[in-house]
Amino acid sequence: MSGEDFVYDETTGEWVSAAQAAANAAAATQVEVRDAMGNLLADGDRVSLVKDLKVKGAGQTLKRGTVIPSIRLTGDPQEIDCRYEGIKGLVLRAEFVRKA
Repeated sequence: MSGEDFVYDETTGEWVSAAQAAANAAAATQVEVRDAMGNLLADGDRVSLVKDLKVKGAGQTLKRGTVIPSIRLTGDPQEIDCRYEGIKGLVLRAEFVRKA
């Protein structure tokens, strides 16, 4: 025996190594976030707005084409967290941005 631990994977019905089971669990928890054009977004990407958006609480409107640098994924497939000049805690819907 190699001394490696094996666990039963209920989704496949097979015995897999503990390392493989951990990798499968990590892959299952990752959320895919796609922009308005269907491009896959990742942490640190630059995005631009595809329409004018009123920012609640900030009293300003972000215009179409505004570039937002360095986004962060939130774990929600439709929301991204970002910073913009003078606006703290800005959360945008992925359907309103396009990867720049």
